[in-house]
Amino acid sequence: MNNPNETAVKRGQLGQTIQVRLVSDLKKSQEYYRKVLGCEVDDWGHAKRDGMLVILQQANSLDDVRPNAISRKRNDYPTEWEGPDFGWDTYIHVGWDDLDHIVEEISEKGGYIAAEPFTGTHGKWEFKNACIKDPDGYAIVLGSMREG
Repeated sequence: MNNPNETAVKRGQLGQTIQVRLVSDLKKSQEYYRKVLGCEVDDWGHAKRDGMLVILQQANSLDDVRPNAISRKRNDYPTEWEGPDFGWDTYIHVGWDDLDHIVEEISEKGGYIAAEPFTGTHGKWEFKNACIKDPDGYAIVLGSMREG
């Protein structure tokens, strides 16, 4: 039996997170996400591939299209890593062996590879990342980790 002095804290469950992108040309972005990134794209602007889902929305002004700037370096991460070397707008976990294949696929379809696959370490973990940019310069980072 529960102690009457203890109150249960009910927490609602959060669902899937969906990123929303303000884009300079909705039709151009829909086409890019469909043809280059291989997404299913509907007329609402939902662009989905596997576990990745973004909503593309037409910006009112070019000033409203703002990919993330680079973040400040930190020395208080749990490992020696101090943060990324470029701005990240989306980070997508992918399988270690899938990363190179995805980058090659996107490159062959005319996608802009802003950072070719590179490796590094975080403590006992080895990571491999690559960065793709969409027509508005949003950085989509593909990343995987494995124990080193």
